[in-house]
Amino acid sequence: MRRTIIAGNWKLNKTTDEAVRFALELKQRVGSVTHCDVIVAPAFVALGEVYRAVKGTSIRVAGQNLFWEASGAYTGEISAPMLRSVGCDHVIVGHSERRQYFGESDETVNKRIKAALQHGLTPIFCVGETLEERESNRTFDVLTRQVVAGLEGIPAGRVAGIVVAYEPVWAIGTGRTATREQAQEAHAFLRALLAEQRGDHVAASCRILYGGSVKPGNVDGLMAQPDIDGALVGGASLDAASFARIVNYGPHASLAG
Repeated sequence: MRRTIIAGNWKLNKTTDEAVRFALELKQRVGSVTHCDVIVAPAFVALGEVYRAVKGTSIRVAGQNLFWEASGAYTGEISAPMLRSVGCDHVIVGHSERRQYFGESDETVNKRIKAALQHGLTPIFCVGETLEERESNRTFDVLTRQVVAGLEGIPAGRVAGIVVAYEPVWAIGTGRTATREQAQEAHAFLRALLAEQRGDHVAASCRILYGGSVKPGNVDGLMAQPDIDGALVGGASLDAASFARIVNYGPHASLAG
């Protein structure tokens, strides 16, 4: 049984003080959940303070990105050891916004994943197609390229512990969401691809999250799909009540406060 993950990516939002106040509210709402792993990804400047605010609860902290070198003359970058030093145990890698706005490629995503693993961080490895790629029936080709290149040179045993996040680019921050059937189709394809590339055990173990305008109103249907193991939440993770309802999806909805 794959354990569910609900992760909130706060992106470029919340000052350190705002982030800490918000983390304390989340602590009250979801700090003691046991049915899933809860992860939040604040901005770099707030990571340490947020970690201290939620320490001892069920909430874990992730970086939004990392550089592949541990140290050096790389102005403005953040390394895996730096993330570990402020309490992170996960890191988002290859988010479509990083690919779109900052030129990250499949090759550099692969280097980031390897750096995360080397230093004991669990990568949340993002993949997904644009609207133009979906409308031209290239979704599976894009996912294959991203997965194969992103995981190149990583042993099967390590791949099993990587979290994959399927985020259709056309559904991120647009209000559009893949239907539960579209999401399940993509997740099933990704699991079959992992089985083909790294074996059935890896495919069965690897957790695959859905991201793309996940909200309280659609999370239950998404989470009911057999190959969807959780959610990577953007905008709705910035509201405590909404995020708590997503954490307490489906049969756990009565726990949302």
